[in-house]
Amino acid sequence: MSRASLTLCLTMVLGGAALLALLNLVVPAGSALHVPTYTVSLFGKYLSYAMLAVAVDLVWGFAGILSLGHAAFFALGGYAMGMYLMRQIGTRGVYGNAILPDFMVFLNWKSLPWYWQGFDHPAFAIVMVLVVPGLLALVFGWLAFRSRVTGVYLSIITQALTYALLLAFFRNDMGFGGNNGLTDFKDMFGIPLHADATRDGLLVATAIFLALELLIARYVVTSRFGKVLIAVRDAESRTRFLGYRPEAYKLFVFVLSAVMAGVGGALYVPQVGIINPSEFSPANSIEAVIWVAVGGRGTLVGAVLGAVLVNLGKTFFTGALPELWLFALGAVFIMVTLVLPGGLLGLARRRAPRAVPAAPAPEPAE
Repeated sequence: MSRASLTLCLTMVLGGAALLALLNLVVPAGSALHVPTYTVSLFGKYLSYAMLAVAVDLVWGFAGILSLGHAAFFALGGYAMGMYLMRQIGTRGVYGNAILPDFMVFLNWKSLPWYWQGFDHPAFAIVMVLVVPGLLALVFGWLAFRSRVTGVYLSIITQALTYALLLAFFRNDMGFGGNNGLTDFKDMFGIPLHADATRDGLLVATAIFLALELLIARYVVTSRFGKVLIAVRDAESRTRFLGYRPEAYKLFVFVLSAVMAGVGGALYVPQVGIINPSEFSPANSIEAVIWVAVGGRGTLVGAVLGAVLVNLGKTFFTGALPELWLFALGAVFIMVTLVLPGGLLGLARRRAPRAVPAAPAPEPAE
């Protein structure tokens, strides 16, 4: 990823988010330039997905780890934020219980579970957004990389992980709302969630965190650590022979990408207003891989491009041709794999004009 492409991407993400927020807040509703709040929340969701895509690209594009379970880290970050938002409802819930969320009152829970303690404090919730996905990735990655599980076997295990979490969170006795999940949020950090200004602020905040994620990822992959990481991706056995420990490099980047995905999930929940077990679906992880492939694997910027473009298409086609959307998504992935292995950014590079070499200087006359 060149510095120019990163600068362009950051400018478009931050500038686009600020422009949408201004057109929503400043421009009157009757104007043709007014952007409705629904569109603001929609693009905020796209940028949250872009954070997940960058996290996937970091491990797949630069470490060669094809994770089919990164939606699990995204969902865990979302649940951590959702638990905080549920605790903020208090007596404004349907049952008016100041401590227990509505679904716990409905299921006759008598007290708040121990793992819900502390989520009434925003600082604790923010820490859990980082710790829970990171801790799961640390334990899972240590076991997998220490055993030298690679390739398709690792992909299958990551998919099994997210599917196991999907089944677990569907259970009512898990204490996370079962099939319905967590919803009916009222406010966040004392600010009403349904206010237009809050939606605009969440969009801009998501753009800022996406920009920070891109900067962190670029710093990692362009550092000496990143060079070794790419060597591990291309020739792991040879890198080990040179004295490096590939499992340590892969574990670090796997945990980092999980934390990034968790932050994206935490920003996703207040903008869509719900988090439920369907976010753990293996299909969501596979879609994230498709976003990266469409934009360009190993580019970081391409992950953002792919996530936004594919989800724009999904929004359009699920409304216009809902029965054909999944076929269209599969066709896009097959086409990219066969025709555009480098993604859209790879195509742009191939079509970019190459510099014409300078003509050799004439020989001096004798």
